Amino acid sequence: MNTQTLIVERDGAVMLIRLNRPSRLNAINGVMLDELQAVCDAIEADDGVRAVVLTGDDRAFSAGFDLQDQAASPPQGSQWEPVLRRDFDTIMRFWTLSKPTIAAVRGAALAGGCELALACDLTIAAENARFGEPELKFGAGIVVMLVPWMTGPKQAKEILLTGLDDIDAAEAHRLGLVNRVVPTAKTLEVALGIARRLAVVDPRVVRRTKAAINETYRIMGMETALEAALAADVLLEGEGSEDKRAFLAVLREQGLKGALAWRDARFDVS
Repeated sequence: MNTQTLIVERDGAVMLIRLNRPSRLNAINGVMLDELQAVCDAIEADDGVRAVVLTGDDRAFSAGFDLQDQAASPPQGSQWEPVLRRDFDTIMRFWTLSKPTIAAVRGAALAGGCELALACDLTIAAENARFGEPELKFGAGIVVMLVPWMTGPKQAKEILLTGLDDIDAAEAHRLGLVNRVVPTAKTLEVALGIARRLAVVDPRVVRRTKAAINETYRIMGMETALEAALAADVLLEGEGSEDKRAFLAVLREQGLKGALAWRDARFDVS
């Protein structure tokens, strides 16, 4: 499959998807969203693929949705609904895919990148991995609010409301956000090893068991809660936030580094 933002490799019964926008720390743009959906369609249709590994590179799994693209042409009002719906559906595709999905996370997994890692069935974190949901710090909402389903309410509120973006791998494991922490150089090897073992199991058994686990969470209200959170984000982005408008203005004038410095300086209140 020819792609601009992904490297897709077949390893026997395992499909390896590499996010490949290194100059933007694998930030997720519209092209990547479309390509991820197309790859998932191909995987779903291919009975020879029995497991999926999703990864980035040594610097970043993904820094989240591409804010530079958004700053160049920000949606307005009701335009946000299809934009956020596409973001949501693409990330959740790795949760709903009938075949097991494994995220191999090295470096930063932030905002939408963190949500993408959490949406996979298993998440293997490198020792250098860093997780977080910084959206509220610059006036944005949470597209796929999976964190409360992975950890406790106190921890979820601290992460989301304070915009934590420096959760190291050991802390992510303690919070229940990841399955294992492994040496950085071994991360992809471990993830592929798990995928190969999953691929040995009768795919019908794996498919039905994954569906049953997901159904458990649906019965507990996960699907309804995620849709409610998405609706809140659509409303928030449609109304607009003074914080986000200011952040995007600095981003356009000074670039991402300057915008992040502006954002972080606001919280230097100690």
